[in-house]
Amino acid sequence: MTKISSLCVYCGSRMPVNTAFSKAAKDLGHQLGGNNIQLVYGGGHVGLMGIIADATLEANGNVIGIIPGHLHDIEVSHENLTELHVVDSMHSRKQMMFERSDAFVVLPGGIGTLDETFEMITWRQLKLHDKPIILVNYQDYWGPFIDLMNHMIDQGFVEKEVFDLFEVVNSLEEILPTLERSPDAEIQPDVSKM
Repeated sequence: MTKISSLCVYCGSRMPVNTAFSKAAKDLGHQLGGNNIQLVYGGGHVGLMGIIADATLEANGNVIGIIPGHLHDIEVSHENLTELHVVDSMHSRKQMMFERSDAFVVLPGGIGTLDETFEMITWRQLKLHDKPIILVNYQDYWGPFIDLMNHMIDQGFVEKEVFDLFEVVNSLEEILPTLERSPDAEIQPDVSKM
């Protein structure tokens, strides 16, 4: 069983059309704060990113924001976090988010969320880490992503074992129990290869 004390959440920096996604981000933030699990995220104060950060803080949780300097103003950095790190690049941001987290959860988001998710799945496939990754298919948001994976499998570009690299849950209530059931990470990452 994996002890999760610091969770990286990937999610959108825009407000969604579906307000249920905003509520989901708020509920997850309250869960994290209420369970003494630190949130690691992209450092913005807008969209789902801002909602989950505010909710975690409301629940007396710690929040670590990591944002590159060129997005500091665009995404409007959250200035009331436990820690805010302004870094020199997207690569530095993703590396620090990885290093500060025990596991990854993916909420609805856009191409940035996809980029981060694919990178963590790829690193796990390459055995650069063995940290749990959970895709929250809330209201079937990630259904097309799962369909794409199956299409890549059908076309021979991906092995069916890709689905062993991440878990899919359909509700927020499944996240923490799924993380608790995850086996302890066995691979110590070689940061020089990332």
